[in-house]
Amino acid sequence: MGQNIRLKAADRHEFSAYEAGNADMPYALVVAQEIFGVNAYIRDVCETFAEQGFHVLAPALFDRVRPGVELGYGKVDIQTGRALRGRISLTGALLDLEACAVALNAAKVGIIGYCWGGLLAWEAASRTDSFAAAVGWYGGGIASRVDETPRCPVQLHFGEADASIPHTDVSLIRATHPELEIYLYDGAGHGFGCPLRADFDRDAYELAQKRSLAFLEAHLRFHVG
Repeated sequence: MGQNIRLKAADRHEFSAYEAGNADMPYALVVAQEIFGVNAYIRDVCETFAEQGFHVLAPALFDRVRPGVELGYGKVDIQTGRALRGRISLTGALLDLEACAVALNAAKVGIIGYCWGGLLAWEAASRTDSFAAAVGWYGGGIASRVDETPRCPVQLHFGEADASIPHTDVSLIRATHPELEIYLYDGAGHGFGCPLRADFDRDAYELAQKRSLAFLEAHLRFHVG
């Protein structure tokens, strides 16, 4: 099982990060949380990637305003998560993600994010040079940042029945960035990869996970710690 460690960002902010796997793993990966904190689901994501050969860090991004946040998926949790997210600057979140990339101490580091983390993976790929590959699952808001240019390969996953991310958004991203790998899963809603959410779709999850692993392994292969 993993462990919580302490890290310091470039602006000297100290935060908690969940670590799974170890430096001897062949791949290095940062996991960007949903709006629910580094909860049991995000820790499970980290453990799943560690089992596949990844040294993983998931920063507690909400530590900048409220340490130790772990939320569920009910209405009140959603409201709390959205409020906390609104208090986190993009600059601060990226500094925490970059601090994790530095701590992994690998020649090539990937990033994968879910929900809010999916948008942050896009921003990390576009605004930093810390990552060799980025994957976003149902990242809302990417369409509003579509003019940004990723500095590394990016793969995106969306649910066809996601009420919070319109088809027009996905079409705009595809049209603007034909070089990206973008997948749309029939009948899948927002959060289709999380078994704790009402829209969990096992078939979509398994296919998206398979594609994500293949993409990350291809772009992070042969790194030296």
